[in-house]
Amino acid sequence: MRARRPQVGVVLTAQHRAGHLAFAREHQDWQIRHWHPVLFTDESRFTLSTCDRRDRVWRRRGERSTACNILQHDRFGSGSVMVRGGISLEGRTALHVLARGSLTAIRYRDEILRPLVRPYAGAVGPGFLLMQDNARPHVAGVCQQFMQDEGIDAMDWPARSSDLNPTEHIWDIMSRSIHQRHVAPQTVQELADALVQETIRHLIRSMPRRCREVIQARGGHTHY
Repeated sequence: MRARRPQVGVVLTAQHRAGHLAFAREHQDWQIRHWHPVLFTDESRFTLSTCDRRDRVWRRRGERSTACNILQHDRFGSGSVMVRGGISLEGRTALHVLARGSLTAIRYRDEILRPLVRPYAGAVGPGFLLMQDNARPHVAGVCQQFMQDEGIDAMDWPARSSDLNPTEHIWDIMSRSIHQRHVAPQTVQELADALVQETIRHLIRSMPRRCREVIQARGGHTHY
């Protein structure tokens, strides 16, 4: 055994765990062709000044406080941006910046569903499935009506199941990429450039494994 940083997760109730297990069992045998028409969506906040404790320095004993060994960090940050995007096996949506205020149902319909999801669904064609979490704006009546009118079907996604959503890893990849740059990003486009399509394909191909892992973690069993 080795010392490792613990994985950070949300608080799960028995109902959450049961929902995760049911979803994983239902989808554990899906082939790549089944995941092909799924658009995974999510949102995340990025700050221009971050400290994720991943950096290391080479130093001698007694040089801990030397200027070159100190990573300066503003605990209050230096500005942030909330973005939302979607990924699939064959592509991705544009990275949308959620500017000014919170995301309401009307904004979700007008800024995400109409300009991003609807054209993507049309390009994919029959069988398109939208993966979205259960945030209130997503399940509001105005958004459900829009999706029904446009013929957009959504997956029955379990609540608090970030470990099943491959988009979560895209945010982490982007964050690491930004953190490793010598020059801090100045535009949202630089954030979008971190979305590498081959990485996206690899992550979505991992869905069968993710379902098996959830089954094992939630107390279920699966056979290979």
